[in-house]
Amino acid sequence: MSKTEETLKHKLNEDAGVPYPDFENMWSRMEQAGYTAPTTTDHSEAVTPRRHKNWRKITVTASLSALLVAVPVYAAIHYNWDNLLHGRSGIQTALNQDLGQPLEQSVTRDGVKLTLHTAIVDENRTVILYSLEVGKRADNEFWNVKGITLKNATGKNSEGEYNFQQWDPKNQRYNGYFESDWTPQQDTENMRLTVEHVELDSIQELDLPLDTQSPKIQTFTLDRDGLQDMKVQVFEQGKDKLMLSSAITFDSSIPKRWDNPQIIAYKGGEPVMSQPGGAFGKPGDNGEYTAQQYFIREHIPEGQITYKLQYAKTEKSIDEPINFDLQLSKKRMESGTIKTVLNIPLEKGNPNFTMEQMVVTPTQIRLTIRGKKKFADIPYQKYFLSVNGKTLEGNKWSSPSSTPDLTTIRFERPSDLVITKDTPITFTGKYKVTIHSDDKTPQRLTDISEQKQTLTTQIGGYPVKWTYYKQGADLFVETESEDARFGGINQTHIGLGKERILGKPISANFTGDGNNKAVDVYKNFKGSEASIYMFFYTTDAPEAEITVPLQPLTTQSKASK
Repeated sequence: MSKTEETLKHKLNEDAGVPYPDFENMWSRMEQAGYTAPTTTDHSEAVTPRRHKNWRKITVTASLSALLVAVPVYAAIHYNWDNLLHGRSGIQTALNQDLGQPLEQSVTRDGVKLTLHTAIVDENRTVILYSLEVGKRADNEFWNVKGITLKNATGKNSEGEYNFQQWDPKNQRYNGYFESDWTPQQDTENMRLTVEHVELDSIQELDLPLDTQSPKIQTFTLDRDGLQDMKVQVFEQGKDKLMLSSAITFDSSIPKRWDNPQIIAYKGGEPVMSQPGGAFGKPGDNGEYTAQQYFIREHIPEGQITYKLQYAKTEKSIDEPINFDLQLSKKRMESGTIKTVLNIPLEKGNPNFTMEQMVVTPTQIRLTIRGKKKFADIPYQKYFLSVNGKTLEGNKWSSPSSTPDLTTIRFERPSDLVITKDTPITFTGKYKVTIHSDDKTPQRLTDISEQKQTLTTQIGGYPVKWTYYKQGADLFVETESEDARFGGINQTHIGLGKERILGKPISANFTGDGNNKAVDVYKNFKGSEASIYMFFYTTDAPEAEITVPLQPLTTQSKASK
């Protein structure tokens, strides 16, 4: 297997385990909540984030054929989907119990065959398993099914949709997974699944003579596949990490034919694993593609590393939409579904968050928590259920746009876990992060120049080091603390009221990630002094936890089937 093939294999397996976060939605929620804002120097108080255009050229002619066929049902339902369903034990459980709904519909276009095999539909979600047969492909090529949507009879899209696929070397095809928050309002409902296009991508690489010892902005000319140039700046993240902040501009006269660009570090010809916490795709001020990547300093020693820009180039695209008309039913799941209305406070004496409902299905346990304010994040970062002595770990999911005050926590259900309405279930939240927005004391920055200067202040009883300097016309402000319980400052601004200037966050820190260093930049800053304020800071309590009994039922809650 070639190095490129190995990289692709790792990439696909990695993607299958954890879906990509919705960074666009994340930034939108933060901005609407008032935690961050686009950089501006005018007097407006709210600015809509700018989005860059997404060009796509039709690269193939009309399809040569389209054929709808049926194939044996038993083989599809009992096909081994284990690798694809890693981390989704609830779906595998449903398949093992023959709770999947056979679909077995196929469409072939330009020699590429897309087959919908099985649907798993319950009160929590709809999952559709599919395969893609593409024939021969080069080692550095891979196919993608993109733009899958599920629509009802009125044409309305479902929410919470995502999909991924994984190469199956044994059967020489891709196996795919599509999930949606949609569930039938009745036992059975007619829906249409639409695939926007299917595309063939190839992995491309460009050399980057990057100097990670330099703190200055480094510019590289790309001039390939519509990619114009790339700016990279290196920031220290504590004593052992480096952050590579990059921005790519592209030629608007050339249709977009690239995807997912990122910096790859090679040591001895082998890729160096980047660290968790990176962010990709947030639009820059002028529509640039921006990214932040983290590396352990000792993993990329000076003089031993070669850097490359890696991206996926679209080689072929089947752009005519593919439609499947489906009749989806949740009847098979009803006997194993329990709905419980909770209305229990997450924390005693704190009315800000209420545990509203728990829905148990054969595939998943889903908790919904309603906040008193829109876009408010629950304070705990790790989530566990104790179910009759067995511990399950859950993940937090963003809420539909129609319910910005709702947070959902999902727990996959193992195959050996029996749950009834009397089964003891207890929720535990760990690692508490508290937001503090009451400190409006300005920090005075003096003698601002290209020379780095530092000052240490006390914020909430924690020592915080401020480092500030200019590069060209831009002012950079870095904040960090040696005390790990200080979570970090989210965003700063100079001045107050309508005259304030907002700093643009360069680092994409996530709540509870253990990294409290933040970097803001003020473009075209004029002057040698500034009074700088923060919107809020956070503090971390990794040892803090809250335990809430959910079952058996109390006087506060009631169950329904």
